[in-house]
Amino acid sequence: MHHNGNFLFNKNRYIFGLILLSFISIICVAFSWGDNDNFNISRREILLRKIGHELLLQSGDRTSRVLPVEKIAENEYQIRFERELTFRPDSLVNTIKRSLVGDPLTSDYIVNVLKCGNSNIVYGFVISNDKKDDIVACRGRKQPTACYTIDIKFKSRGINTAKSGYLLGSISFLAFVGIVFFRSVEQRKAFPKSHNIDMFTLGSTLFDSKNRKLTINEYTTDLTGTETRVLRIFALSPNEVIERSRLQKEIWEDEGVIVGRSLDMFISKLRKKLELDPSIKIIVIRGKGYKLEIGA
Repeated sequence: MHHNGNFLFNKNRYIFGLILLSFISIICVAFSWGDNDNFNISRREILLRKIGHELLLQSGDRTSRVLPVEKIAENEYQIRFERELTFRPDSLVNTIKRSLVGDPLTSDYIVNVLKCGNSNIVYGFVISNDKKDDIVACRGRKQPTACYTIDIKFKSRGINTAKSGYLLGSISFLAFVGIVFFRSVEQRKAFPKSHNIDMFTLGSTLFDSKNRKLTINEYTTDLTGTETRVLRIFALSPNEVIERSRLQKEIWEDEGVIVGRSLDMFISKLRKKLELDPSIKIIVIRGKGYKLEIGA
């Protein structure tokens, strides 16, 4: 029985260790995910500069610069140019769609071309992950040469929120598992203290399980190792029915072989050694097992 308690405790500890390891792995994945996000955001900014470069080339400008891409909000960027330029809407749409098709953080986005100074929108379109929601108009009208800023706003995919929720959920789950685990440990500690004692008083009999001895009215009898194990199981649960299968399992499980008649033989031997104390006896509960009955 004590071995079973240790087995359950070790099993619980093993399961808790696996859960803890999984939780640590989740944290590592989450933070590596965050690092990957930062990489993709930096990659996106380079793609935006590439878009600006291609627009200048389409405008016939091979010498002026694309100014640094400005991030004006969490998911909104502006492409600015050193000089004025012209553009054809169809070329603008195709260039941006082609450049952003491989961006892992991009699904839906809105593009607005703003007039420098007054920020009036001279052209705009919407690209959606679901193509039927695309909004693209006025493709064929070439825009006059002017100072333009291209504003691209991406739909938030909730990456940071999802990651935070993922971690929060994992922490809550780990806390729950920890409470369950430590409660099981406390319950084990609070298990009947008789599991850890060697001396039992059974009626007028003193049972010393450590030294394998029975003392009845100052008369001491030696017990064998198996007799001691059998009597100890009874002593831990006096006046309770102990199933036959449980006795066989707990006594002989380490030896790998269980012989049905062996139990009856050891019960018989114990009865003879307990005869000097009429207040206790081992009785058969038909169809169930045995019980150590201790009189008042």
